[in-house]
Amino acid sequence: MTCKKLSYIPRDADAMIKNALREDIGRGDITTESIIPAHHLSSASLTAKEGFILAGLPFAERTFHLVDRGINFRSLKREGSRVKRGEMLATVRGKTKSILMAERVMLNILQRMSGIATLTDNYVRQVRGYKARIVDTRKTVPGLRYFDKYAVRAGGGENHRFGLYDAILIKDNHIEAAGGISRAVKLARTKSGGEIRIEVETGTLAEVREALSSGTDIIMLDNMPLERIQRAVKLIRKDNMAVTIEASGNVSLRNVRAIAQTGVDMISVGALTHSVRAADISLRIVPL
Repeated sequence: MTCKKLSYIPRDADAMIKNALREDIGRGDITTESIIPAHHLSSASLTAKEGFILAGLPFAERTFHLVDRGINFRSLKREGSRVKRGEMLATVRGKTKSILMAERVMLNILQRMSGIATLTDNYVRQVRGYKARIVDTRKTVPGLRYFDKYAVRAGGGENHRFGLYDAILIKDNHIEAAGGISRAVKLARTKSGGEIRIEVETGTLAEVREALSSGTDIIMLDNMPLERIQRAVKLIRKDNMAVTIEASGNVSLRNVRAIAQTGVDMISVGALTHSVRAADISLRIVPL
């Protein structure tokens, strides 16, 4: 899969990069400023030190340009493409001081995003041949959600709700506070005017039945053992073919294919973003 190149950087993402640069550079890069002359120029290359799915090059380029607009950045690979160890991803040319000041933040973003895209691709390949879609969760690094969810798409996955504001997901604590699934769904539908799809989290077959009777649009099967997921899917499909079924909780590369075989429509995986390993990428400069 390849991901369409961004024609612009969203304002939120730009702000995230600026915050990261402020955090790292602070009052200035005292090491570089004490060693590298202001006029010193270099070229540099970004190289893959292992195989992975590439994600984040537009943000890598933007990081350099937020430090120094005069830096020339040239992408050599496409977003969402699979790269091999030793392949060059991009070249950079400009003031050495600027390249070195941007280096760490740029690599942190690019390596994490590529790690997420690679792990997502592994999950997507595991469920190939079944209708189940791999989706992410809100278990992202605070302040980096846009990057994390972009990387999931680059890896072939899909985004669940972005935040609390763009979808109704009634979870166990909502149900407890509202006094039951039926009442929670009724209140949510009344408040939203029926314009937003409603999802309900369930953990037992009794809760699945109540969610069905309440007329919810999406039923989440949360932390259910495989046998219960199978029974829940049969129960839902016997009554309603239109309801979207999501499996969530304790999903791993070892069991995701078996979960997909049950007939669920979506499988949400928190591990895509909350415990991912960054891809190994290096930046090497050559003085001009």
